[in-house]
Amino acid sequence: MLDAKTVEIVQSTAPVLKEHSKQIGKRFYELLFSKAPDLYNLFNQTNQKRGIQQEALGYSVYAAGEHITNLEAIMPVIKRITEKHRAIGIVPEQYPIVGQTLLEAVKDVLGDTATDEIIDAWGQAYGYIADAFISIESNLYDETEHQPGGWEGFRDFLIDKKIEESDMVTSFYLKPKDGQAIATYKAGQYLTIKANIPGEKYTHIRHYSLSDSPGKDYYRISVKREEANGDAPAGIVSTYLHEQIQAGDALSVSAPAGDFILQHNDEPIVLISGGIGVTPLLSMLNTTVEKQPKRHVTFIHAAINSGTHAFKEHVKQLTNRHQNVKSFVCYSSPSEEDRISHQFDKEGYVDLDVLQSIVPSKEATFYFCGPIPFMEAMNKALHQWGVREEHIHYEVFSPIAILGGEN
Repeated sequence: MLDAKTVEIVQSTAPVLKEHSKQIGKRFYELLFSKAPDLYNLFNQTNQKRGIQQEALGYSVYAAGEHITNLEAIMPVIKRITEKHRAIGIVPEQYPIVGQTLLEAVKDVLGDTATDEIIDAWGQAYGYIADAFISIESNLYDETEHQPGGWEGFRDFLIDKKIEESDMVTSFYLKPKDGQAIATYKAGQYLTIKANIPGEKYTHIRHYSLSDSPGKDYYRISVKREEANGDAPAGIVSTYLHEQIQAGDALSVSAPAGDFILQHNDEPIVLISGGIGVTPLLSMLNTTVEKQPKRHVTFIHAAINSGTHAFKEHVKQLTNRHQNVKSFVCYSSPSEEDRISHQFDKEGYVDLDVLQSIVPSKEATFYFCGPIPFMEAMNKALHQWGVREEHIHYEVFSPIAILGGEN
């Protein structure tokens, strides 16, 4: 345990680190990659270029410091991070260099403000937090490897088939190259792909939600091709998968992971997705109609138009076959053909008024996923409606694990 003086220093200086979190995150990764360039193989370089990873690191450091005496208060963040660490293969031996580099980054950014006493306190705090992470991750590694069909590290899977789901989204069906059993998973979890792309110096690791129900002899991921947008570069791995990977090709995959999972009870559920955020929620929908055919499901999806609307026909078929499944579609920019053929229910965006008009009761359990602005809007709307915190669940397709908008 940390002594009282160390705790006092860490908690009193946490707001200062929060204020400078972006600069600390940026400096940290500059130093880290100069010391250990092989770590480029583990980090999402597109997120690095966009500044997302740096911001997430800064937030995590601040949150850990603020709650240093009660890490249970930020367990959702810890759980999310440790799941991803297990999925990409973080090992205990990597923690010391990360801690040392983080302290150097704090000192570089804060200058003389970061006294030896402050740096020493944060060093002790980092060691305490790292031990907690390592313990949790050790259990995750053990459980993952020893479950039926489980494995350690990455395993080769072959692309069984590749199917276009929309103008931007393609599904990949993966079967194990060794022909052995595969681990099951919980609806909402993801696979982690390690891609060795021709012409790229380092490997690239990405997480992609499993988009079908568990219990099959294959895994399915559905990937949106991320195109360049302003200063944001095109997605290296999504472009590779769409343009170069074909049926019969192999991909390295780690076992399913993730803390965004469907809870199995009799409560009505509301699944709200924006764009490619549909993937984990589709797994939840498919799982529910297979395992709990009488459970009430409201499936709400927001897309630009029918051209970007993946799995439209599949969801329509499910709603036609199951009276307990209702769906609602919002298009922000529908085409004229969409309007003529009545391809959607509302033009515009999903907001509180829409939710209240569709969902029978706020006592349902809500799951949502999509772009960050969409998710922040959903989170704010649900809190404004008075939905209980324990009934709100979400997945973020970025390193930032906590949403704003509760108030």
